[in-house]
Amino acid sequence: MDFTKYFLLLISLFVVGISRIANASDPDILSDFILLENQTSACGDFFTYTGMRGIVHKAPKTFTVTKASLAEFPALNGQSVSLAILQFPPGAVNPPHTHPRASELLFLVQGVLEVGFIDTKNVLYTQKLRAGDMFIFPKGLVHYQYNRNHYKQAVAISAFGSATAGTVSLPLSIFGNDIDDIVLSKSLKTDVGIIEKIKAGFPKP
Repeated sequence: MDFTKYFLLLISLFVVGISRIANASDPDILSDFILLENQTSACGDFFTYTGMRGIVHKAPKTFTVTKASLAEFPALNGQSVSLAILQFPPGAVNPPHTHPRASELLFLVQGVLEVGFIDTKNVLYTQKLRAGDMFIFPKGLVHYQYNRNHYKQAVAISAFGSATAGTVSLPLSIFGNDIDDIVLSKSLKTDVGIIEKIKAGFPKP
């Protein structure tokens, strides 16, 4: 390999490496915080989010997520953090999903929770958490949580390393859209009739 080709290869690898680093987290900001458009000053109210008041005393009938991300809390812009309260009624599951832009650190406040994630080698890591335990879900990997107890609820707090972690629900992404039934049946090694029945239970976008 002559010098020119070697040099171009190194430049290409450098560009790929830099782009991956740049996309690894929220962009750095050049100020202490970012105000809303047309906003010139802020007081304590701007840095306060009250949308979670009282939710820990509620007992929802279905799995419920209450978020404090950039969409709900504009002061998070540029801060690379967000939070969510996860409430699991007895027997509830948070289906397999990913967060493409952030790792998730889950802290179990109440109950017992079964958690797990799958790495890129298709290895499953599971754990049974009790109140006071924490578990990390690496960025972008498929994971889930399940309250196996059919009598008591579980409550967890999830912290994310991004103001906009994003959530991709696998069941909804696969069955809640217009992917051709034949493609799905071949991919999942089943027949079209079963795919149609599963799709019937998911809302269309």
